[in-house]
Amino acid sequence: MTYDLAVIGGGPAGVAGALTAALAGLRVALLDSSVRLGGQYFRHAADPEPAPGLERFLRQARALDARADVLLRHQVWSVSREPGGDLVVHCVTRAEGSAERQVVLRARRLLIATGAHDRPLPFPGWDLPGVLTAGGAQALLKGNGVVAGRRIVVSGTGPFLLPVATGLAGAGARVLGVLEANGGLGLARHPLLALGKAGEAAGYAASLARHRVPYRTRQAVVAAHGEREVEAVTVARLDQEWNVLATRVVECDTVAVGYGFVPQIDLGTQLGCATRDDVDGSPVLDADAAQRTSVPGVWAAGEPTGVGGWLLSETEGRIAGRAVVADSRGSRPASGAESGLLLRRRERGRAFGEALQRAYPVKPGWQGWLRDDTTVCRCEEVPLARLREAQDLGATDARSIKLLARPGMGWCQGRICGYAVSCLAGEPQRPPRRPIAQPVTLGALAELPDVSDLPDVPPAH
Repeated sequence: MTYDLAVIGGGPAGVAGALTAALAGLRVALLDSSVRLGGQYFRHAADPEPAPGLERFLRQARALDARADVLLRHQVWSVSREPGGDLVVHCVTRAEGSAERQVVLRARRLLIATGAHDRPLPFPGWDLPGVLTAGGAQALLKGNGVVAGRRIVVSGTGPFLLPVATGLAGAGARVLGVLEANGGLGLARHPLLALGKAGEAAGYAASLARHRVPYRTRQAVVAAHGEREVEAVTVARLDQEWNVLATRVVECDTVAVGYGFVPQIDLGTQLGCATRDDVDGSPVLDADAAQRTSVPGVWAAGEPTGVGGWLLSETEGRIAGRAVVADSRGSRPASGAESGLLLRRRERGRAFGEALQRAYPVKPGWQGWLRDDTTVCRCEEVPLARLREAQDLGATDARSIKLLARPGMGWCQGRICGYAVSCLAGEPQRPPRRPIAQPVTLGALAELPDVSDLPDVPPAH
């Protein structure tokens, strides 16, 4: 069966786009690697403090389940185009208690709504058990009801630290502090944008106060200590560029760190979609007013086109879904009051996302937190000294450092260390060039009928 639309990603953008198309009568399949819809924001199996908008999302998910093929536990690792024009989606699935198997799905159109993942920064001891990303701590709690630790320090930059800390505190953990590396002004330079989030911010502030969680600005965890697991952290007071001014030691068993997000655009770059740099320098997929990418038949919505929160993602998903419906009918997207409302909502959401990125940038002083023996690439166990050695041998960019010292050549293929390596190399981030977007076993690849089914990665733009 060939679908009218395949949607990859079951978060707010993917569900909104798929539901919009399905309600118009299109045959839709939505694929997501998780066991339930929701993405990072709406993981809802065991959420002690439901996220704003959760009930609305659950209504959309139920409506979609009745009108489309919702394929959970399906991890998409490649998308290619057949000579006839249809898009071929390669994924692996593993039902509970069964072996992994290869699934190939065909569609006339594709919506990429793959979200984003945490952007960590390396520091001495960040490879100890007990150090995890803020999103990882939240996923454990929301998806499985597991509290990451008993005595937790939350550190990084950006408002995402707040729901993570309040969720952990509400689940019974003792959160020793929320450490914001930037200053406390946040969106003070954008009062109209801040006003729309005032209620949400007040709710987090009240929750932190209720659980007696201190919120400290211009501070960050710059080292973790312990023999076999985290036993304590070094907390530094920082200047505006994140250089260390003074330090203290805090005993804890868990550290949750987050420095923004990295949009997941691997599938788009596989297909040759053009990219642009977001406000913080992250490569994102370039989409037009209807969320179309530069590749015919491919749309993108949510974080792959720029990080801006769940409401922006949902809005972009609806706009993309309406454009897909119009494309299937050979017409232009419908105009009118609803269309105008969506476009205005998207404009406000993008302005908010851009303001957040300007208010909570990653400053270069973090590189001074590292020692020569600090692990930069955890997969390949590459310390900072080996990167510097590669530079001494003539490596001038992240790619040449990778060839000489192997950072980014392990299991995650640079998803965790790629940002740090680019910064240490002194160059901007580059779009990913991965022919396989997610880890896949050789057994699953062996199920492909012919080696010609493997995708080609188009040349970089």
